[in-house]
Amino acid sequence: MARLSLLPIETWPADLREAFGGDTPSQVELGISRITAHRPALSIAMLQYNQQLRSNRTLPERLMELVRLRIAFHNQCRSCMAIRYASAVDDGLDEGAVCSLQKPDEAPDLSEAERAAIDYGERLATDHLSIDEVTYDRLRTFYSEAQIVELGLWAAWCVGLGRLAATWDMVEDLPQVFQDRSQARIGPWQGQPVVVNRGPSAERAETLVTE
Repeated sequence: MARLSLLPIETWPADLREAFGGDTPSQVELGISRITAHRPALSIAMLQYNQQLRSNRTLPERLMELVRLRIAFHNQCRSCMAIRYASAVDDGLDEGAVCSLQKPDEAPDLSEAERAAIDYGERLATDHLSIDEVTYDRLRTFYSEAQIVELGLWAAWCVGLGRLAATWDMVEDLPQVFQDRSQARIGPWQGQPVVVNRGPSAERAETLVTE
């Protein structure tokens, strides 16, 4: 049972429902939005920011999903670990790559560029003061400074919101393995994930920003 009440979409105010494009996503896809809906204006603002992070991306969807999932593991956010975004799956993310996140430094199917980004996200989630000039020099080998900023903002979003979501404990609509408390610590590579869309379209996000 989630520690705060999950508001069904039919109880949301019209502007919040409209922010999702008038669609009725699955309960899993709505995720944290079913709790942030208690404060609709803040929920819409979060949605706008998230969609700006996504719709203005220059980095690959697969890469950003790998970073998100490794951070989700350290956060132990079960709702974060249980999902895969369809955009990343379309960009080549498969469960083999997700399994590589158990030991990303040793995984042969991850590129050096992916390992550098995953390491950066992991450090931000576990020991942010270990990120030093060496870390940024390694990132510069593969990414422009604009892309490093993009990566950092995405990782920071995943760390902060994922930790909050972990405390809210929204697991009742997830696959059984992510509900099972017999294992105190699990990874995104365990169990069958749920593939979800990424919410409202980029076009709708642009409209929300100007409204």
